[in-house]
Amino acid sequence: MVIGFSLFPFLNTVVLAFTDAKVLGGSHFTGADNFVRMVDDPAFWTAVGNSALYVVGVVPPLVILPLLLAMLVERKLPGITFFRTAFFTPVIASIVVVGLIWTWLLDTRGLVNDVLAALGVLKTPIPFLTDRWLLLVSAMLVTVWKGLGYYMVIYLAALGTVPKDLHEAAQVDGAGWWRRLLSVTLPALRPTMVLVAVLATVAAFRVFSEVYLLAGQAGGPGGADTTLVMLIQQVGTGLSGELGYSSALSLVLFVLTLGLLLATNRLNRREDL
Repeated sequence: MVIGFSLFPFLNTVVLAFTDAKVLGGSHFTGADNFVRMVDDPAFWTAVGNSALYVVGVVPPLVILPLLLAMLVERKLPGITFFRTAFFTPVIASIVVVGLIWTWLLDTRGLVNDVLAALGVLKTPIPFLTDRWLLLVSAMLVTVWKGLGYYMVIYLAALGTVPKDLHEAAQVDGAGWWRRLLSVTLPALRPTMVLVAVLATVAAFRVFSEVYLLAGQAGGPGGADTTLVMLIQQVGTGLSGELGYSSALSLVLFVLTLGLLLATNRLNRREDL
């Protein structure tokens, strides 16, 4: 099963990356031509830049906000189960449904612009879905909103392993909530925070659905919001799809993702030492 559904497709992608394979057939070995083409391909650099911006914009909120939510819902308060469920609901919601909801909210004639106009805040609608940067920020917002509950659950599990006696000892010494957070909770959760950062980074760099649903197949105005995974999909599909070039792009994505993981692991080990 592993060989059939994971190893073979990966090896096949590596082989295709060095060919000029097309969807309709025909394949010749071209060496590193596909990778040379990337260097001169402005669409590739736009996609890499957008993916990197996505990581910068999404990872910090997905490391910090779920932790705050987990600390909030960990408390035993009346009705707290309802809020745990509410925060986790976006995680299990279909991404297509989520995309449609946010498109309806952020459209120039959507709920957000209508409410702001009714309050007299706006004279002209905000182009959330037609402006390059606002569209990218809107997609980031959707990613953060949908991922909060998932990472909250990870933090909840980790919070349960923090020794209670450390908190009690800190309280006896007169430490307040903020001091206990900095001196007890965060050091105990550092491995979990690194894990969350790694998972969020990989997911953000491979983002597709959120941008695709908000921006459309073109990737926003003039393709300015295309991410690396979207570019792979655009190049490799359709009757004129270039399987060789899309495989080379996929291989670059794999190397970049692996590099991020190795760099994070090395930094984590250095801090441990």
